[in-house]
Amino acid sequence: MNVTSVDFSMDTLPIRQSSTVSIGRIKPELYKQKSVDSEDGSKEPVETCGKLSFSLRYDYEEQALVVRILKALDLPAKDFTGTSDPYVKIYLLPERKKKFQTRVHRKNLNPMFDETFCFPVAYDELCNRKLHFSVYDFDRFTSHDMIGEVVVDNLFELSDLSREAVVWKDIHTATTESVDLGEIMYSLCYLPTAGRMTLTVIKCRNLKAMDITGSSDPYVKVSLICDGRRLKKRKTTTKKSTLNPVYNEAIIFDIPPENVEQVSLSIMVMDYDRVGHNEVIGVCRTGPDAEGLGRDHWNEMLAYPRKPITHWHALGEWPGRAASFESQGSCPSPKPPQTP
Repeated sequence: MNVTSVDFSMDTLPIRQSSTVSIGRIKPELYKQKSVDSEDGSKEPVETCGKLSFSLRYDYEEQALVVRILKALDLPAKDFTGTSDPYVKIYLLPERKKKFQTRVHRKNLNPMFDETFCFPVAYDELCNRKLHFSVYDFDRFTSHDMIGEVVVDNLFELSDLSREAVVWKDIHTATTESVDLGEIMYSLCYLPTAGRMTLTVIKCRNLKAMDITGSSDPYVKVSLICDGRRLKKRKTTTKKSTLNPVYNEAIIFDIPPENVEQVSLSIMVMDYDRVGHNEVIGVCRTGPDAEGLGRDHWNEMLAYPRKPITHWHALGEWPGRAASFESQGSCPSPKPPQTP
């Protein structure tokens, strides 16, 4: 495809890939059976990082589960200033596309949220659903840090939900599995004489499932950023029902050598939704103002012109999600419950 745009253009090129086979080692500990006779049900101690208070009730007229996030206590400090900017994201698993999140509370380790949300769901289906709370520390410029999570496996743990029941739960410290959104492999190549940069989206692996079926329909959106403004954007094709999509699609940007230190690229993995709006699975960034591997990958591209440089990048939370969020779909708050 001929490049006609002065500032930016996009093309799709097939990339020949060598197939590799990786053989894992057998881990005997995975095959150990739990003792049937053990009555103490001993488990490894789970590290906690504060407490979360919320209430649950079922609205029979609206056919919805009403979740009211009340407050959090004793959250850990994530910022170098000795505080955090917490907010809570909530899912009714296994569905991940229907989600809500609270507003961000600046510099507060004991935030009072008092926000109410409604999940449309039949009462008979509640026994097959889990409520998942994720507590995050908001960061305006980088991916958000996950503080911890609360999972309610049994929604009828305290009552039949006919009346509002207030719950206090320990927040379990985030693990690698809980914050893992997946990875993306892409290559960067810059031709100084032509002023052309090529980002080739190769593939993703272990993406977070967004659909109730346990899968996603992922595509990748790449944006050219300058001084915080998005100049151009392009996207790959959508791969249906997979958490390990293979793309091999090249996106070409026309960037003069004198401007190469003034721009960066935002790579966003999205989940396509035919009916609703598309959801962000995870993001990463590369450029002179990026952090860690994102900056190193960019510098390596400039150090070896005309040579494709390939790396895997971990996906992070989308920084703009909490900043621009309004409590869409929230329910009007009922009268404050009596805290025991």
